[in-house]
Amino acid sequence: MAGHWLLARMGKRVLRPGGVETTRFLLDRLAVTNEDDVVEVAPGLGATTRMILEADPASYTGVDRDPEAAGLVSSGMAGANRRVINATASDTGLPASNADVVIGEAYLTMQPDSTKQRIIAELARLLRPGGRFALHEVAFAPEDISDERRAGVSKALGSTIKVNVKPLTVAGWTNLLAQHGLRVEARHTTPLHLLEPRRLVADEGLAGTLRFAANVARNPAARKRVLAMRKAMGANAANLSAIGLVATRSDDA
Repeated sequence: MAGHWLLARMGKRVLRPGGVETTRFLLDRLAVTNEDDVVEVAPGLGATTRMILEADPASYTGVDRDPEAAGLVSSGMAGANRRVINATASDTGLPASNADVVIGEAYLTMQPDSTKQRIIAELARLLRPGGRFALHEVAFAPEDISDERRAGVSKALGSTIKVNVKPLTVAGWTNLLAQHGLRVEARHTTPLHLLEPRRLVADEGLAGTLRFAANVARNPAARKRVLAMRKAMGANAANLSAIGLVATRSDDA
């Protein structure tokens, strides 16, 4: 089982690398209003979805390749012009230039570089000129990190999380967006402390953290995996961070 779904099964509700702090940074700068058409990629358990819908956008469309996840988020929504479609981020099937805001969290890091390119091209296609784009991912540090060190960190994380881990540096993420006409306007970085006690309490609340800890403690196999993930993140902390970027689509993109 992929690490994020294991954490979800144990009761963790916030699965983004920079936690609620980074998601709030993105949403504050996106400033969604009731006139915006919003597309969210890979809504997962719907934590960010609920925050977006509090702004009562003109429309909301979630895009998730996992039909179970799509159904889960759909079941928690009410009202007109709210839906989640079962599609991939690289081929959404949605009309071009039909969204004011596109946001995606914790889905690009797991993709090879060629797929990252296809996904960003597709999401830029969805945006109207001047539209706002946000991503929330894992970043390598420092900027001059060696290829050998990149490979070692990716292997250490991938072996515990059980998914590919292919971060870019901050400059790498920025350049990727720029290649598709997305100009970065705001940036936020924070340590990758997904499983550290302080971040757990900030993301889950005290009651949620205690519930998560109790569930992990009762399940030896899960406890072994969670501790291994935490150890891998801690051992490579100097070379990893969470990043949030907000960009604007150029008028001539």
